[in-house]
Amino acid sequence: MSNPPGKKPLPFIANFTAGAIAGISEILTFYPLDVVKTRMQLETGKSSVGLVGSFQKIIREEGVGRLYRGLVPPLLLEAPKRATKFAANDFWGKTFRGLSGASQMTQGLAILTGCFAGATESVVVVPFELVKIKLQDKASTFTGPLDVVRHLVKTEGVVRGLYTGMESTFWRHVWWNGGYFGCIHQMRSALPKAETPQAQLMNNFIAGSVGGFVGTALNTPFDVVKSRIQGAAKQPGVAPKYNWTYPGLAMIYREEGLKALYKGFVPKVLRLAPGGGVLLLVVEVTLGLFRKALGPPYI
Repeated sequence: MSNPPGKKPLPFIANFTAGAIAGISEILTFYPLDVVKTRMQLETGKSSVGLVGSFQKIIREEGVGRLYRGLVPPLLLEAPKRATKFAANDFWGKTFRGLSGASQMTQGLAILTGCFAGATESVVVVPFELVKIKLQDKASTFTGPLDVVRHLVKTEGVVRGLYTGMESTFWRHVWWNGGYFGCIHQMRSALPKAETPQAQLMNNFIAGSVGGFVGTALNTPFDVVKSRIQGAAKQPGVAPKYNWTYPGLAMIYREEGLKALYKGFVPKVLRLAPGGGVLLLVVEVTLGLFRKALGPPYI
């Protein structure tokens, strides 16, 4: 992520490790919100219950443990996913600054870098997201992650089965990362200069939270389409209702209205706004520890 002015950038492994630790911290804190978000997005037509009602319904009908259904795939994913996110953002940031001749990151470069980091991250994410969606669905009869994988590979093959929703996942991550990293750059410029380590931590949390909110506002429609594509049960000889992202967006808007494109927005933003703050906070703390451990010229 950020490097103190005039100091040598940290090695790739530092950014990779910091992203991994941050991702695991975030998901362990906010996962039940993701389950509720997915349930709301898979529901077609007008939603009958809101956030609180969805929580109550799941607990009442399926038990508290259901709020952690499908935790294993994202937990296994979080380390490579978040590590890839922050390492890719660092890589593309250096690349684009070099190509443009800019000595410092600009708002435009921050957005471009975030979009490319999201595109890179999406390749890692798809199989894990697909398994998670299949397990989170209320109608799911799968016994666990391996059962989902075996079924998908057996019925559709490795690539086609495990990479269902690749295109929609690509767009979801491009929009989220562009908004997230672009806002972090803008917020860091707008916030008062931190005079103490505690103030710097607070600035990072605020910047990450705002970035998480904006990223969520931009990518929720794409997340809704992705959930519909990955959650659908395929039938031989029958074309899926939702197949490609932008036609899917148009179909949901036409059949269910604009509001349907933001199904699950409340639990999603409640997770990813503070979650984005937690991510940035943990990343920066971890990178600070790396700088201290490595010594000059990193600090």
